[in-house]
Amino acid sequence: MNQAILSEKEALVAQITDQFRSSQSAVVCEYRGLSVAEITELRRALRAEGVDLKVYKNTMVQRAVDGLGLNELDEALKGPNAIAFSEDATAPARVLSKFAKTHDKLVIKSGLVEGKVVSIDTIRELASLPNHDGMLSMFLSVLQAPVRSFACVVKAVSDAKEDGTFKVVEANEEPTAETAEPEVKEEA
Repeated sequence: MNQAILSEKEALVAQITDQFRSSQSAVVCEYRGLSVAEITELRRALRAEGVDLKVYKNTMVQRAVDGLGLNELDEALKGPNAIAFSEDATAPARVLSKFAKTHDKLVIKSGLVEGKVVSIDTIRELASLPNHDGMLSMFLSVLQAPVRSFACVVKAVSDAKEDGTFKVVEANEEPTAETAEPEVKEEA
């Protein structure tokens, strides 16, 4: 084999290895049967979410994943495959799953999340999660809930004071007829 070709292949394997290392997730899918227009539509949807779709020779990808110790991916690397790489752990799974619902020729085979090979079931679970911004929004709403509740209570107390329907009794003050709690009569 020509030395130049060999060095090109080694550079390509190193590039693929770097993509796997730098990505939070990668999803392997088979695109056999999709038209050029459908693949273009898929690429646009992925690009909008910050996902990079690449098509490599399976032998080059196998060398890269074997070098990373991810031999479980070897089984998925048969046939015409594309790999969606992303720094968002859920984006490739979410976009590919949504696209596969309307395009049955797209087959999701396997994936990699945070350096670990995951099953198709895990990819489906990831697809059901919101994107990064959605998760941050949910997290912030959980953090804001106690503060919001406290603010509502304070406002209600303030409004009640203004209406005169609420009277504060100091700790050292004797209760009067207005501030005393009503008596509970026991029935015999």
